Amino acid sequence: MMKSLRLKNIKCFEDETLELLSLNLLTGLNGMGKSTAIQSLLLLRQSYNAGLLQNRHLLLNGDLVKIGNTRDILYQYSKTLEIGIELMTEEGIHGQWLWDAEQDKDIDTLHLKCPIENNPHDASIGIFEIPLFGENFHYLSAERLGPRSFYEKSTHEVSYKKQMGTQGEYAINYLNRYASKNIPIEGLKHPSSEGLTLYEQVNAWLGEIRPGTRVKPKENTDMSLVSANYQFIGGRDISNEFRSTNVGFGLSYILPLLVAILNSTPGSLIILENPEAHLHPMAQASMGRLFAIAASNGVQLIVETHSDHIINGVRVAIKEGVIGHDKTKIMFFTGDVIEDVFVHYVLTPRIYANGRLGDLPEGFLDEWGKQLLRII
Repeated sequence: MMKSLRLKNIKCFEDETLELLSLNLLTGLNGMGKSTAIQSLLLLRQSYNAGLLQNRHLLLNGDLVKIGNTRDILYQYSKTLEIGIELMTEEGIHGQWLWDAEQDKDIDTLHLKCPIENNPHDASIGIFEIPLFGENFHYLSAERLGPRSFYEKSTHEVSYKKQMGTQGEYAINYLNRYASKNIPIEGLKHPSSEGLTLYEQVNAWLGEIRPGTRVKPKENTDMSLVSANYQFIGGRDISNEFRSTNVGFGLSYILPLLVAILNSTPGSLIILENPEAHLHPMAQASMGRLFAIAASNGVQLIVETHSDHIINGVRVAIKEGVIGHDKTKIMFFTGDVIEDVFVHYVLTPRIYANGRLGDLPEGFLDEWGKQLLRII
């Protein structure tokens, strides 16, 4: 599990270190650096996938993230032209990359200045063996695919790489492929369900959005496409099957997230952006609880969210003993003008064992109260 992430001269950060736990909730105002932190990890992943990171290069534009050129990634007020990312794991594995920005500002590939440093006590375990660089990794961007009549299939991505696409474009293909397989972590079993198959568990958790929901993936082998129909059950009443284009956006948006978490194994890394999109408050709180359950069973999650309902769902899970408060971290991305320069930084509100919070920064989960005071 990753223990810390350090960013040097990357976009809005001059030098910032994020201490990571099992469940990490990234929140704060827009444009304060949440995406920068996530993009830094994605830059490493896509450069590794392209075979460049192993050969001392950083690819700024690829399948996972598109930064632009050197000018776009270098911190505006940088005192040096060095761009760095540093990772530390709980096992003591140390990955350090320092790239040279002293080159054409219009290029999108950086060259490494210093080599990777591995744990000197166990050189047989390299940084590239952590989940960030393996198949036990999922990233779902904020811009996920909405309802579609048909979805693409990819044997390479789904069967070989165990991926479902950054937009969840292969989620239905993934669910169809592994529907009958039991979920690896029994602790993620929904309390109202009986079986442990991925198909049963996805449908059980979909019921947190709309009770009685059942998704049915269907394969068109002639056209190499898959589709998803939805059915709604209430007592003895069973609805017709509806195309995904004829049901709410929330079901299509949350489905890849559920598939990624429910089919994860202990030690996996999952990065999620705005999981609350198109979900009603009760469903958002339930997703917070699901994150807590996954994190308590060995999955490391980095979740970017603006939802106080998700955060409160996690807090309730802490109070009820689902996950320890010492395994959960809230990072509030903010900033202020210091010596005529706007400086970005990260604050960490305290989380207590009863789910209560302390050391709350200005602007954190306080808008509801502010608006209420204006009403009364």
